[in-house]
Order: sequence, then structure tokens, then C-alpha cells
Amino acid sequence: MGSKLLELEHIKINQHLTSQQEVFELIASIAVERGIASNSREVVKGLIKREQESTTGFQDGFAIPHAQTDAISEPGIVVVSSKEGIEWSSLDGKPASFFIALLIPKSQAGTTHINALASVSRMLIHESNRVALVDADSSEQVLEVILDALN
Repeated sequence: MGSKLLELEHIKINQHLTSQQEVFELIASIAVERGIASNSREVVKGLIKREQESTTGFQDGFAIPHAQTDAISEPGIVVVSSKEGIEWSSLDGKPASFFIALLIPKSQAGTTHINALASVSRMLIHESNRVALVDADSSEQVLEVILDALN
């Protein structure tokens, strides 16, 4: 995983978010701001479309939303967390409040996407990583936990 995939500016924790739509809009605006994507509306549409296929809710309040669209120019990971839990149809039925979004250009949908998804899923399987992410009180700490876990 290149460090460019996830940078400090891709992470916004403890936001006031109350719906899946708000989560997706924040992810998309960060993606456009950081040059990962050119069009936030397309990113939101991609995230919603993927969610309709099957939930990206994981467990213990984590979700891994992802999108592949032509509006995404380079692969990136965007991390946001919400002070409030949001209904996400998660596997364990709990609301989600910590979102690790994978944004992948259509042209790289096969390899990059599968590798990134596998790495993030593997990371979240470990309870110690989930606890460390939830307990992190700064974007710097979140970045450190994720990069340590992925490397």
C-alpha cells in the first residue's frame, strides 16, 4: 500500500454525521479536495450504488464503503468517524460510526480494489486494531494505526 493512498488530510474523526448520505458526502468532498476524485456527486452515487448491492457494514461500528467510478482519478482511502452511530445494515446489526472508504478508479477496479479491500478487512478482523481506531483521539493516531496494520 503506497502512503499516497492514505494521507493525514484524508482523515476526519468525530464528525457530526447523522445519515449514510452525510457520510458519503463528507467522503466525496474529502476525495475531491485531495485530488482523488473530480466530481463529488459521482463519488456519492458510486458509494450508494455499491451499498445497494450489499451492505459494507462490518462489525463493532465499522463499515468499509467503496466506490469505483470514472470520476475517481487515483486510488485513495478516506477515513471518517461520526460521534453518532448510523444505521448501516451491518452484519452484527449495530449502527456504524467508523468508516474506511476505498475509492478506486474504474480502470483499476480489479487489482487495486481487491488488494485494498483485503488489506482493510484483514486489519479490522483484529479486535486490537478496531479498539485502537475507536480509541484514537486524533487523525494522526488513526493514520498510525492503519499504516502499522497495513504494512
